[in-house]
Amino acid sequence: MIKKVLVANRGEIAVRVIRACRELGIQTVALYSQADAESLHVRLADAAVCVGPPPILKSYLDVPNIISAALITQVDAVHPGYGLLAENARFVEICESHHLTFIGPSVQAMERMGDKALARQTAQELGIPIVHGSLVLEDDEAVRKAAQDIGFPLLIKAAAGGGGKGIRTVQSPPDLPKAVALARSEAQASFGDQRIYLEKFLQDARHIEIQILADRNGRVIHLGERDCSIQRRKQKLIEESPSPIVNEALRARMGEAAKRLAKACGYTSAGTVEFLLDRQGNYYFMEMNTRIQVEHCVTEMVTGQDLVKWQIRIANGEPVPLQEKIVIRGHALECRINAEDPVEFSPSTGKITAYLPPGGPGIRVDSHLYSGYSIEPFYDSLLCKIVSWGQERPEAIARMERALAEMERGNPHPFRGIPVHAPAGSRHRGCFST
Repeated sequence: MIKKVLVANRGEIAVRVIRACRELGIQTVALYSQADAESLHVRLADAAVCVGPPPILKSYLDVPNIISAALITQVDAVHPGYGLLAENARFVEICESHHLTFIGPSVQAMERMGDKALARQTAQELGIPIVHGSLVLEDDEAVRKAAQDIGFPLLIKAAAGGGGKGIRTVQSPPDLPKAVALARSEAQASFGDQRIYLEKFLQDARHIEIQILADRNGRVIHLGERDCSIQRRKQKLIEESPSPIVNEALRARMGEAAKRLAKACGYTSAGTVEFLLDRQGNYYFMEMNTRIQVEHCVTEMVTGQDLVKWQIRIANGEPVPLQEKIVIRGHALECRINAEDPVEFSPSTGKITAYLPPGGPGIRVDSHLYSGYSIEPFYDSLLCKIVSWGQERPEAIARMERALAEMERGNPHPFRGIPVHAPAGSRHRGCFST
């Protein structure tokens, strides 16, 4: 049984995992870079280890340092959160070679589904519709030929990772070389993998994703859908569940397709199968995320199921519930709060002088913020997720509008709060150098 978990991430998802472990009676060890020494996840964990300087390649993506941290703190398992190493099959292999349980899918399932081009091929073999596209493209000539075959507009997509990273929309042939270079560069920086493939761009399609849970006994269930269509620069901003345009029949068909895909690759743990839904109600498989997602909160709000706890329970060998036990109640929305200038949407850094999160009925806030916390320039801009729940969609929207107004009006002026000091030195280990 898992008794101690290394949380191999940072920010709000690290806080989320630590809280789930605490409720399960599991000890946690936080990783942090030198820039994150004062981060909330460090303060909440039972122990903390510095794994390097601020750049993620020298800290949160430094596998030798992370494994060393796991070994010296004698953890049983590693939870990767989302992003960073969450979909890195080689990292899973290394964890297993050191007798560490990876809280996520197997290497084989991750390689098959985590590679988005291979996942598309698998879906096609199962008879699940896919958007017209290519396999992984190794050189510029292959990209040019594939683009000519697919036609414009098209999408360039990173074969690894997620979160909207490594994606570019290309409207015409002259724009292709620069977009390819930018997509490869971003993919390499975000995931350590610059491979790309091409996909036809569907105009006005909705982004619908199905949440699944799969245990080690072969049972796979779905927990309904999330609508993630409101995006900016391929980054999701607002998510909701259930989708306002998905009826029971369509939900059942998409849910069964997602379960069939997960079973075909022997998937275990939580995962998300993403689809595009056109105006005619036709759905097309897009990709599978082999990890917990940022927007998992809305599914938790409408199903009452704690997905992070289920990841840990599945890793412990526990069975998931029967499909008929999953009931969707009410409606939930999530808004992402980012460290950006609200006029130009440019990155914003600095010290949080005042932070007063919203509250009240039906409101949940997932964040690593606190008054006095400093936002560094090295990491993703996501700071906070506000989630609302209502009996019906209008109530969920009204509660979200209230919560957003509270956050804006509650934080106009700096205030002096009680200082929050760093943990005692005994909780910190030495910082590994690279």
